Amino acid sequence: MFELLKTDTRTKARMGRLTTAHGVVETPVYMPVGTQGSVKAIDPRELHEMNTQIILGNTYHLNLRPGLDVIRAAGGLHKFINWHKPILTDSGGFQVFSLAKIRKIKTHGVEFRSHLDGSLLFLGPKEAMEIQRTLGSDIAMVFDECPPHDAPAKEQRLAVERTIRWARECREQPRSDGQLVFGICQGGSNPALREECAKAIVAMDFDGYAIGGVSVGEPEPEMMKAVELAEPHLPAHKARYAMGLGTPAQMVELIARGVDMFDCVLPTRVARNGTAYTRKGAIGLKGAGYKLDFGPIEEGCECFACRHFTRAYLRHLLRANEILGLRMLSVHNSHMYIKVMEDARDAIAAGSFADFHREFIAGFVPSQRILSARAAAKLER
Repeated sequence: MFELLKTDTRTKARMGRLTTAHGVVETPVYMPVGTQGSVKAIDPRELHEMNTQIILGNTYHLNLRPGLDVIRAAGGLHKFINWHKPILTDSGGFQVFSLAKIRKIKTHGVEFRSHLDGSLLFLGPKEAMEIQRTLGSDIAMVFDECPPHDAPAKEQRLAVERTIRWARECREQPRSDGQLVFGICQGGSNPALREECAKAIVAMDFDGYAIGGVSVGEPEPEMMKAVELAEPHLPAHKARYAMGLGTPAQMVELIARGVDMFDCVLPTRVARNGTAYTRKGAIGLKGAGYKLDFGPIEEGCECFACRHFTRAYLRHLLRANEILGLRMLSVHNSHMYIKVMEDARDAIAAGSFADFHREFIAGFVPSQRILSARAAAKLER
């Protein structure tokens, strides 16, 4: 399932190969987020052209709309959305955090009020795994509780206990043919809880392991700390997945800390606000300074937008509220994320990742606008 091909000698960066029912995924890898069966503003042809290896869908949202009856009749999620490469499905555990105002946590799962029509629904380990079995995803995530980063110690403790108990229940559920199941480690930035949860989840022998409870509003140092606390307790021969983050620089930092897989809504989310990512940071293309800028979004980028359009034209589209502008920025940002992962893999293979890491971080200037956009993206996951 997962083959560790090489580990960097100066960092914890890893290059690997994850084999799934719908193909092989080379890691480190970024997974574009298709919450409702579609990566926002990007079609499957464009995803193929930018060498997307795997996408992510969401159990909670797909269960509500279009519903399992539709996806079952279509022959599964892959056929329904015409995507025949690997798919990972989130279990709906993140919605325990993001939809906190319309849910109640109970012993065996979570009771939600639908964000669509207010109807009552229940999601627990059994239900989450049954939905993912029907979806037929290549990788199913266990159902967990993701508390806020600033939750009181008692709440963090209860979340870890539920996460462990629910993971055990998920482990006992049937799965679709060839479906892999990943466990999730919670515990916030509490060293004892992270270790306890990681060891308990690893003891269940899942096919891979995720570090949850990151990118939930915490400062960046706390995000890094949470990953650093969990990573030593995760087996080297299984894939490691940091859920729901982050900026390109954050991903490069976490590759250096031993993480293999990432997903994030940022590339398409900030594109719809007129923001583009480059290797030097984020730029807001609606700005007056780009009115007569006839260069590409980023020099040297091979995405469709950079090969065919200028900053000036894209600025015009954005200010005129033309959909093409939002689509092209979404294509560029997603391509950029995928290319950064390719470059990281190449650097690990060449034994030069430490230099790649240092140069990338030195050149990337964080944007406060981007960091605030992360908070606005919660419901998209």
